Amino acid sequence: MLTGRSESARSSDRARPDVAVVGAGPIGLAIAWRCAARGLRVVVHDPASGSGASAVAAGMLSPVAEAYFGERQLTKLLLASAARWPAFAAELTAATGTGIGYRTEGTLMVGLTGDDLAEARRLWAYQQGLGLPVTPLRPSELRDREPALAPRVRGGALAPTDHQVDPRMLVPALRTAAQRAGAVLVPQAVAHLSDVDASVTVVAAGCGAAALTGLPVRPVKGQILRLRAPDGVAPGFRHVIRGYADGEPVYLVPRADGEVVLGATVEERADTTVTAGAVQRLLRAGVDLLPELAEYDLVEAVAGLRPGTPDNAPILGPLPGRGDVLAATGHHRHGIVLTPITADLITDLVLGGVPDPLLAPFGPERFVGTGSTDPAPAATGGPEPTMEGDRWS
Repeated sequence: MLTGRSESARSSDRARPDVAVVGAGPIGLAIAWRCAARGLRVVVHDPASGSGASAVAAGMLSPVAEAYFGERQLTKLLLASAARWPAFAAELTAATGTGIGYRTEGTLMVGLTGDDLAEARRLWAYQQGLGLPVTPLRPSELRDREPALAPRVRGGALAPTDHQVDPRMLVPALRTAAQRAGAVLVPQAVAHLSDVDASVTVVAAGCGAAALTGLPVRPVKGQILRLRAPDGVAPGFRHVIRGYADGEPVYLVPRADGEVVLGATVEERADTTVTAGAVQRLLRAGVDLLPELAEYDLVEAVAGLRPGTPDNAPILGPLPGRGDVLAATGHHRHGIVLTPITADLITDLVLGGVPDPLLAPFGPERFVGTGSTDPAPAATGGPEPTMEGDRWS
């Protein structure tokens, strides 16, 4: 679509940007950074950068633990993006001089009861069948790795390549990197794509993409808790813990500064109200797996909206009949882990490169003719909240 331009060429045409990115979450900012670094003039539109799903997300980079039945193409994309994270994190840290909380201790997947373990083993067997690195562990082996785990835990598995990053550190770093590369942030909302004047527009607006493009992106509510270890010490565990506790899925993400992220609900709702029932379920499941959490401070209970799609996969590529408008949305629970590969693939499209085969299953055209491409307002309510899976990354 475009080619990288020299500084003199850029200087000769300051009126109209090459690329307008709508949305300044991690996806939009990473795309802006990559495009600006390739010599393009970039403008990013967002009235409140980093205030969407990323402000609530736990930051798990979990292509293995998040490999679910029937999602093989998505798993392939997750693995490819996770493989880019070490270099992406190093490059971003070098570009900004700030850390992003990237940690590589791995993830422990556990089952509290016999029924929990049986359910978890079904998924682990599927993941192993895909050739993914999942190592079953006996209870004693689990507690050798994490002594703070409850004695009741019946068993688990290690996913050593599932890592983590802190989204609340990642977004400011990406914003700094994008601006240092030359991108301009405009703190204004975009109501219609016709209001944007650029050679190419990238819609990375999360749930807001539905109204702008007509794509079937819906809000999926998630409630999450943040706790803090007493006396400012580090949490008593190092690995990300993902598990089932009496049928309740839960995850626990430790931070070096003493914070623990405990989540998360999955609700087909569009409000951001925190409910007592969700807090109760999350705390009960978390304490059942790691009893020491009962002594931690509860510092935040918050809800956010993931951008979901009918097939739980992102929407990446040009809108049908609109080659100048690229979608980069619908990442649902995978927005953080998919940030590097989304930025690279979309930037390549902006520059007119040959589409990567990885993009083929995720184009907007897969929803054409399904009745799902007419603009529609977000839902305003829904059924009573339920926990349907620990699917907020």
